[in-house]
Amino acid sequence: MTTEHTPSPVSEVSGALQTTQRKDLLHRLARVEGQIRGIQKLIAQEQPADQELVAQQMLAARKALDKSYALLLSYAVQNASADDAEGWQQQQQRIARLLEKFA
Repeated sequence: MTTEHTPSPVSEVSGALQTTQRKDLLHRLARVEGQIRGIQKLIAQEQPADQELVAQQMLAARKALDKSYALLLSYAVQNASADDAEGWQQQQQRIARLLEKFA
């Protein structure tokens, strides 16, 4: 039995993350993870926290994750090679598909 693997549009954008870019994204994601854990603790309390506070914290985590995603796209554009016109055009098309699918 074979299963077709559809590559993620993110993996279609060539050019690996640079070390500083990778560290920045991982740092941002770790902060989001901390925010999510804080939200879980608020909800898990025997006396539930103020729902407005929980909603506010969820929104903050969501915005932080959205910002990380936008930064990832920015890095993809920065790392794409503009030297080869045909290759650059393909990169632009892949990035456009990525934006259409996930943004």
